[in-house]
Amino acid sequence: MSAERLAARAAGILSRPGAWIESGDNLYLVRGSPDRRRRPLLRIDEAAFRALIAEPGLRRRPDGGWLLARTRPSVPTPASGRPGVREGERLVAEPDGRLVARKVNLGESPIAWLAGRRDANGEPFLTPTEAAAGERLRDDFHLAGTLGRLTMAWDAGPRAKGGRGPGTEPAERARAAKDRIARALAAVGPGLKEMLEHVCFAGTALDTAERSLGLPRRSGKTVLKLALQRLAAHYGVA
Repeated sequence: MSAERLAARAAGILSRPGAWIESGDNLYLVRGSPDRRRRPLLRIDEAAFRALIAEPGLRRRPDGGWLLARTRPSVPTPASGRPGVREGERLVAEPDGRLVARKVNLGESPIAWLAGRRDANGEPFLTPTEAAAGERLRDDFHLAGTLGRLTMAWDAGPRAKGGRGPGTEPAERARAAKDRIARALAAVGPGLKEMLEHVCFAGTALDTAERSLGLPRRSGKTVLKLALQRLAAHYGVA
């Protein structure tokens, strides 16, 4: 079953009184009541969970897990050809360090999703500067195209500095993006850049990246924020 159909099924369950969803072992458990002794009504994977976040949206449950962002009797199926689309604006770091608003699909980016979350104190999970730096790195990764593989040795000697001028050939722009990535990751440094590769390049959920990198539980946020702060300093984002 596709991620969108699983998300729609999960949203239908979550629209019932008392229903909620929590993180399990590599899966998310959709429960029909607060009683954990009862078997979950549905299990969904990371892709379906991301689709559920995009539409209809989730909010933190006071006792842990998540609830629907808003309750409604039925959940529409995502429009054909546009799964996981949630249109909106985000701040993007320009080459000169300015932050400008750009219309984007908020449902496609783990950085945008994290920036929209708040911690237990009501503070944003990521600051606008941290989020903008992460999205700029992510934009370069996609611009690098076939050169932009997660397993690539990004630090294998950047070539000449390149720009994003409209007259630049696609291959040259891809190489320039790869070189910018190499410089950015070198500035962030080992031990931190790996988190950016997982979250910004591979689109990995933070807790999954945390486990993949062998980090202590709940330390992923601290590592990601420190990496993004170093990245913002490298970009000169203010």
